[in-house]
Amino acid sequence: MRGFDGRRTVPARASAHGPDQSATAAPEETGRSFLSFDFGPPNLSFTDPLHFFGRGTMATVHAHSQTVPVQRPKGRLWRYLAVAGPGLIVAFADTEAGSITTAATSGAQFGMKLVLLQLLLIVPLFVVQEMTVRLGTVTGQGHAQLIRRHYGLAWTWVSLGTMLVTNLAALVTEFIGVAGAALVFGLPVAPIVVICATVLIGIALSGRYRRAEVFALALCLLELLFIPAAIVAHPDPGALIREGLFGSQPLGNRDYLLLVAGNIGAVIMPWMIFYQQSATVDKGLTPLDLPLSRLDTAIGAVLTQVIMVAVVVTCAATLFVNHISISDAAHAALALVPLTGSRFAGIAFGAGLLGAALLGALVVSLATSWAFGEAFAWRCSLNASCFEAKRFYGMYMLMVAAAAGIVLVPHLPLIRITVWVEAFNAFVLPIVLGFLLVMANDRKILGDRVNSALGNTVAIAVAVVCVGLGLWMGFLTITGQAG
Repeated sequence: MRGFDGRRTVPARASAHGPDQSATAAPEETGRSFLSFDFGPPNLSFTDPLHFFGRGTMATVHAHSQTVPVQRPKGRLWRYLAVAGPGLIVAFADTEAGSITTAATSGAQFGMKLVLLQLLLIVPLFVVQEMTVRLGTVTGQGHAQLIRRHYGLAWTWVSLGTMLVTNLAALVTEFIGVAGAALVFGLPVAPIVVICATVLIGIALSGRYRRAEVFALALCLLELLFIPAAIVAHPDPGALIREGLFGSQPLGNRDYLLLVAGNIGAVIMPWMIFYQQSATVDKGLTPLDLPLSRLDTAIGAVLTQVIMVAVVVTCAATLFVNHISISDAAHAALALVPLTGSRFAGIAFGAGLLGAALLGALVVSLATSWAFGEAFAWRCSLNASCFEAKRFYGMYMLMVAAAAGIVLVPHLPLIRITVWVEAFNAFVLPIVLGFLLVMANDRKILGDRVNSALGNTVAIAVAVVCVGLGLWMGFLTITGQAG
């Protein structure tokens, strides 16, 4: 279809953002990205009448219509920068406080052995998140909204009920990370936790998605400090290659297998799926943005696992060679200073931990608020004011305040809480991945952009491995056999 100016337009589609309009878009590359797993012919138009949401209440839960004309800048780099954000942020948020602790423990206990695993985990992270960005750009609806519309209220409650419990618990672990970072810098825990909670609430209440995204991307930069920390640790490049990439793996060691399961379980969190799809919708991305959104997701997947490698290498080059065990990432940061002879290593590690914890807290809180808003037709957008979206912002603030308050309770077993959260995530993951795979194969939702046979093979294999190992670790944790 051509617009009045002769350029291609995208007909109306299921949108959580507003009324039926056509978007006039500048010429874009329309071929499928080499990163895609659905190899069918390109389809820039999506006109399935089953997807038309019209002007009903569920169509206006986000503040702005995704189908209003969006002018993308010229030039491939500038177009990418205009689309980038959701993929990078959700991937960096995956490297949150609990994941950093898992990676640090991996390096401290088994040296470079788990470096190869971190690189291999780029694939499942991209495969899962690519399906969410495809669902978001094609349908214009968040994950919870699609579940409510296509599978009913009962299944929506199954998804949201489990997600609410796991997300609140995950949010507690992020503030545990904030508390740990405060200890690294020798600062009082309670004021720092309160200040961080206040900053997170203030950013959300700013009334602009873009401001929250810029703040999140700044936190991503903090996480990159793990890389110079690894360099300061002076790892042996030969050992990294021999042991990390080509060395034998102690597959008969039960503790090693538990860490393998922990690392795999940490790579896909249930809240990541909800966040990226909702952020894609709130940012206003369309099917024309899908190739660059995939690239954004791929770059995020690579960078976040490079950070995990940096954490493993840092702890392998210092803690492992000196036979020092750790209980959490903050303990690792404090131990780095005397071992490296450089205060920078501890500061960089502590700053990276703070950035990881704050980013994780922001993403988890937003994922929860977006999901409930989409499912129950609340106004739920960072582009809406707090008066326009009272329940959305109210739930966000309640989540942040509750998690921060829990962490400030004296004598809580914070490390044990972190371990149990990871175990519980393993039991929720099958539900979330199940919905994701079903919707990614539903032609009523995606038309001809459903998973290809190859895409399904990879996605199902990833899901089976992640869920299987996650359930095994969760069972051992609950029965007290994992400690």
